[in-house]
Amino acid sequence: MSLAEERPPGATRAVSAGARAREVAARVHTVEAPAEAPRYQGLVTRTIAFALDCAVINVVAIAVALAVGLAASVLDLPSGVEKGLVAVGGLAWFFWSAGYFVVSWATAGETPGDRLLHIRVCDADDFTVLSVRRSILRLVFLTLAAIPLFAGFLPILFDDRRRGLHDMLAGSVVVGTDSA
Repeated sequence: MSLAEERPPGATRAVSAGARAREVAARVHTVEAPAEAPRYQGLVTRTIAFALDCAVINVVAIAVALAVGLAASVLDLPSGVEKGLVAVGGLAWFFWSAGYFVVSWATAGETPGDRLLHIRVCDADDFTVLSVRRSILRLVFLTLAAIPLFAGFLPILFDDRRRGLHDMLAGSVVVGTDSA
């Protein structure tokens, strides 16, 4: 005779009901582990990511400038138009550069350079993606932090959360991502 035949018919249900009761009790009484503390990123990692982003911005700008220059050389344009094209090209580069950072920070929280180095820009309080407004403010403050001989970046070396002046003013922080 097997063990299943020796047990009374209600014993299987009692075991499974007891197992279910223990499972529910474990879920109710188990304390969740605290969230892992974010890994704040320092000056070197952020500088390398920024340099990679600048390279992407300039490679695209150079390719567009070459295409426009080639088209302008084929066409017979008046001499005043060339100066206008240079001015339009400068404005286009400015908006391309600003848009690159603002759109990246406001949508994914990271630029392609940030993604390569596994870092992202997020809200300092709840670690969510920055809004478009705060991304623009961060870019403006980033530019202003660089003007006085990059002095606005010195707090990154001393702040517990490794925030520069631009991060403090925009309410942002740069953290490492989980993928390594």
